[in-house]
Amino acid sequence: MANRRCRLFHVDAFTRQRFCGNPANVVLDADNLSDEDMQTIATEVNGETAFVLEPESHDHDVQIKYFTPRHSVPFVGHATIAAQYVRAKTDGKPPGKLRQRTGAGIVEIEVTEAEGDLRIAITQNPPSFGPIIPDHHRTQVLNALGISSPSLHHDCPLQIMTKGTSRLLIGLRSPELLDSLKPEMDTLARLSAHVGAEGYFVFALNRTEKGLGTVSRMFCPALGIPEDPVSGNAHGMLGVYLVNQGLLVPKDGRVEFEGLQGQWVRRPGTIHVEVEASSKVAQSVRIVGDAVIVYEAEVQI
Repeated sequence: MANRRCRLFHVDAFTRQRFCGNPANVVLDADNLSDEDMQTIATEVNGETAFVLEPESHDHDVQIKYFTPRHSVPFVGHATIAAQYVRAKTDGKPPGKLRQRTGAGIVEIEVTEAEGDLRIAITQNPPSFGPIIPDHHRTQVLNALGISSPSLHHDCPLQIMTKGTSRLLIGLRSPELLDSLKPEMDTLARLSAHVGAEGYFVFALNRTEKGLGTVSRMFCPALGIPEDPVSGNAHGMLGVYLVNQGLLVPKDGRVEFEGLQGQWVRRPGTIHVEVEASSKVAQSVRIVGDAVIVYEAEVQI
């Protein structure tokens, strides 16, 4: 058990500027680590950590396991961006497509060259639509977030979406209203089990010179994350949700938008979202993001 070493990288995802975006840890060559070892490392570094392993069958090219400081999780979007960026950057993997196995199934990864660096895209099947929450839970959630009913976007029902993890999507009338949120973390954490969502993704549509985009905040106190800086998985849910609600209309079977998140925790980041859809039904969703390595360390188990 002693003297096993692995390479650990601390990476900021969905940004090219260090100390912005969403931080993740990446451990390469993790095949000799047990799940207990992985949990120990994720707890020690106190962050979501992606462990890169060799493939186990012919239907995928690489396998990644994900651990939070508390437990394993099926899939983490920003940690996937970080892990594939590190693989390509440090191991000299050429740009191109590959298949990655996760606890939530196999996703397609594409590494491209962009603006003098590398950019990572994740393509996966659409998330599942859960229920629109009942009125009594709706009132409890809004009170715990400090949101008044008139602040809600009238075309955005409070609905649960699931892709590995579950999020409650809450649409506001304008980006400015995101400033006024007053989340009560203990109450939100307690409500998660009753509402059926592990996190609360609050967003607003944002019209810019580039077209229609979004600004958002996400709270996951039940997972030990009071406010998540920039979430790839939740933005995939959001893209499919907006298409389903008719707020994003595909042209030639495709729609895309830019999502901004993280400025309220001083970690701004940008996510590019593309949804392949027929009318209001999504066939796939693609999350595209940048990354930057903050530091590398050797870990001995």
